[in-house]
Amino acid sequence: MTRYTVVLSLSLLALADTADAADPISIGSRLELFVDRHLVESLDGDAALKLHRPQPREVVLTTDEPWEGNTSAYYTFFQDGDLYRAYYRGAHYDEKTAKAGHREVTCYAESRDGIHWTKPELGIFEFGGSKKNNIVWDGIGTHCFAAFKDANPVCPPDARYKGIARGRPRGEKGLYVFKSPDGIHWSMMHDDPVITLGDFDSQNLAFWDPVRKLYVAYHRRSRDGKRDIMTETSTDFLTWTEPVYLDYPGAPKEHLYTNAILPYSRAPHIRLGFPTRYQPKNSQVEPTLMASRDGLTFHRWPEALIPISAPKDRDGNRSNYMTWGLLDLPGRTRGLSVYASEAYYTGPDSRVRRFTFRVDGFVSFHASMRGGTLLTKTLQFTGDRLVLNYDASKAGGVRVQLETSEGQSLDGYSLADCGPLRGDAVEQAVVWNGGAVEELAGKPLRIRFEARSADVYSFRFTSR
Repeated sequence: MTRYTVVLSLSLLALADTADAADPISIGSRLELFVDRHLVESLDGDAALKLHRPQPREVVLTTDEPWEGNTSAYYTFFQDGDLYRAYYRGAHYDEKTAKAGHREVTCYAESRDGIHWTKPELGIFEFGGSKKNNIVWDGIGTHCFAAFKDANPVCPPDARYKGIARGRPRGEKGLYVFKSPDGIHWSMMHDDPVITLGDFDSQNLAFWDPVRKLYVAYHRRSRDGKRDIMTETSTDFLTWTEPVYLDYPGAPKEHLYTNAILPYSRAPHIRLGFPTRYQPKNSQVEPTLMASRDGLTFHRWPEALIPISAPKDRDGNRSNYMTWGLLDLPGRTRGLSVYASEAYYTGPDSRVRRFTFRVDGFVSFHASMRGGTLLTKTLQFTGDRLVLNYDASKAGGVRVQLETSEGQSLDGYSLADCGPLRGDAVEQAVVWNGGAVEELAGKPLRIRFEARSADVYSFRFTSR
């Protein structure tokens, strides 16, 4: 009998003895992030879960057309094959007269790289005597029109693109729904609002949830004197369940203006939100981060994700909204792009700036040079190797131990058996003396991460 066979036999016996010690969380081969404490049992030493801010890049869009202006807002960005699409409100406020400069319209822009955007002359709606503009919708819902490409596999071709927006014709306040075969030519799906319980005066949104196999909507409504978020679901985008408020255990009550919730594309069982925190004393806003496993209960991070000090013109009235969308741009495999507005009210136009996260780099298990550990709850996995997304200094490193629910290291998979990981990698396999982990698949175990001067962003069990 080889040492490898003996090691595996001892490991499996230890796991069998603790199979009933805790109800294991099945993670299969999913990518798992540290955006909440769902999988975290404990942190020890000089270690913490650390929020990471995206890095500011270039301005990608300026609302300088006559039908746009300084109160253009509520931007939606998404990828559609090789094309990137953007939808937003065109609006202007005349500070001298304290009145709107023109009617609100919904505008459209597109890009091949997510950085350089064009405003095509669509020739659909007239403004100022001409149809040479990028106005994609004019009518009910232009205040906060939010569009998405429907991923529902049975979606009819004429409704491949869908939208949702506030409208109040005839005083009937609520959310109206829209459809389009091409993302350009839109029509209403119903004459009346389909969701009526709410305030709706910001970016309300909806999408097809690939995990729940339902349409999910999120919209604004006040609760206990604070702006807040409600959600509902639908099977057909027309008939919706009764709205319920989101829950944020342990978080303070704060004004949340927009929500920008979406399934994270690399791990769609995790819903990320970028709610905008509103400060009534000075009307300033700042995006934050929250995450959920069920779309109802969210872990909210208290720090500002994009502070008002970020470049530039973000400290004015409502001048720092995160847009709805998280883009994977061509040729940028290690980063993700998000966008945020600036210069609202302050000039003849407003702007949208791109920011970048490291892939999975929203929150990390972070340890200083003094070192620290993170222990997971009891898990079950599928696959034959464990890969990490991490960044460690030359003097630091990361090691991983597999152990029973009671904390007994598995023979061949202890910290001492693990080759330390150094440098910077988005997907690096962990190597132990015990070899591959396929014989441990399906067995309840815990993972102990030990790090010094390092960040671990995500992990996943995969198969070669």
